[in-house]
Amino acid sequence: MKENLIIDISESNKGKEQIIINKKYKFNFSYKRKDNSKVYKCTEYKKINKCKSFIILNDKKEILKYNSSHNHPENEYDVSLSIMIHKIKDGIEKSSIPFGIKIKPLYNKISKEMGLICPEYNSIKSQISRNLNKKLPSNVTTFAEIPSESEYYKTKRGENFMIFKNSNLIIFQSPFQAKLFREYNDDIFVDGTFFIAPKFSYQVFITRTYAKELDSFYTTSFAILKNKEQETYKMLFEKLKKNANTCNNNIRIEPKNLHSISNLPFINPEYIFDIYVIIKIKFIKNNYCQFLKFLEYFYKTYLIDYDMKIWNYYNNIEHITNNASESLNNYLNNLFPTKPSFYELIDKLNELEHLSYYDYQRKIRGIWKIKKRAINKANEISVLIERYKSIEAMLIDAKCDRNNIINLWFDCLTDLNNII
Repeated sequence: MKENLIIDISESNKGKEQIIINKKYKFNFSYKRKDNSKVYKCTEYKKINKCKSFIILNDKKEILKYNSSHNHPENEYDVSLSIMIHKIKDGIEKSSIPFGIKIKPLYNKISKEMGLICPEYNSIKSQISRNLNKKLPSNVTTFAEIPSESEYYKTKRGENFMIFKNSNLIIFQSPFQAKLFREYNDDIFVDGTFFIAPKFSYQVFITRTYAKELDSFYTTSFAILKNKEQETYKMLFEKLKKNANTCNNNIRIEPKNLHSISNLPFINPEYIFDIYVIIKIKFIKNNYCQFLKFLEYFYKTYLIDYDMKIWNYYNNIEHITNNASESLNNYLNNLFPTKPSFYELIDKLNELEHLSYYDYQRKIRGIWKIKKRAINKANEISVLIERYKSIEAMLIDAKCDRNNIINLWFDCLTDLNNII
């Protein structure tokens, strides 16, 4: 061919191959000839213009013949729309995990390559979203439907992410997270969130640890629980410890301190049960039924089943306690305006693990900054607790009634809620 023709490959709305010439004209596949060459006719062929232009390509997409007798104006915008949609769809098709695809950044990249004539993002957003949804895996609706193997069970570094699954529990912990669980086991922070748990489950349970020399918190596991039975939680921690021991040549790992919900770990443990009763009475009066269920769970789990001393910080305030987990929970809750699907949640947890991994790698190499705000917050809490300790000592010296001291620490809890 003497003409200097530029060929782009796209597809029609029906998903059939489409040829674009010089970013001006579109040709849909018409038929295949005996020599395996393909004939493409101008998209205006069946429209009012009845355009008779066509192009013939061999199996290497080389031009054998081109009839350029178009009887209609060029349509660069319509052509650019087809090219843009095709390139984004192609990017989606090549991705094994479509949740990780960010359509807008992909659009921005392609639009720069295409030049000045480019469709607006809003003009293609809905069509691309439909195509992306078709690529997503079938939603899991019951615990029994959770697969034992999946491409989603690998970290972005290709390591195993899912370590255990039974009919009530599925646990995710990467080798990196197991290393943190093993090496920083003086303090393990735990908390659960109900808001991002898939509809078929009860709770997403998170464990975190504190790397003191880096002044940073890191997540050490995620788990999806079907119920709130004590046996489920017991199994969870047994599997986490077993996995950490396995990764550490079977040297036995036992977390020394287990911290949990709210700001109660800062309060004098002698009065925590009394404060729990005050909180419960207040919520009974206000008929907060859902929170009462949560209080009952807290009572059974942390006031009865666990020794209070192992999660209380009253005499050892070095860093903010379970708000480390709660801040992550709040972040996760904000990511999902509605309950996520199983795979959507796992993809996001995988992404968080990956970001955490590189944050840790940078910090141990010295490429990091001290989190002054976190340090200031810990100092602020420490000052507050010390002030209440002083008031408590004065009340004891004055031989005040026990109820006065209980109310004092309840006021402290209120102040903590205001600053954390």
